[in-house]
Amino acid sequence: MLEDLRKTIEKLIARYEAEKAENAKLRSELRASKEANDTYRKQVEDLLSEIETRKLTEAFSAGGNSPEAKKKIDSLIAEINKCISLLEN
Repeated sequence: MLEDLRKTIEKLIARYEAEKAENAKLRSELRASKEANDTYRKQVEDLLSEIETRKLTEAFSAGGNSPEAKKKIDSLIAEINKCISLLEN
């Protein structure tokens, strides 16, 4: 009976150690995935910013008279006004 209890405890300890190692591995993978996600998110933001810059460049290179140029200029003016109002508060 005592020997059975000892074996059961040893099995439980072994399972605990295995689960603990698995937990550490999963935490490490999660951390790596979060870092990769942050990197990819930054890349997406950079690419979106580049797209916006290229759109502005195209709009202004069209002479500034196109509807696209006017739309971009209006958007920039609205964003500047928003920033100014935030600074005033």
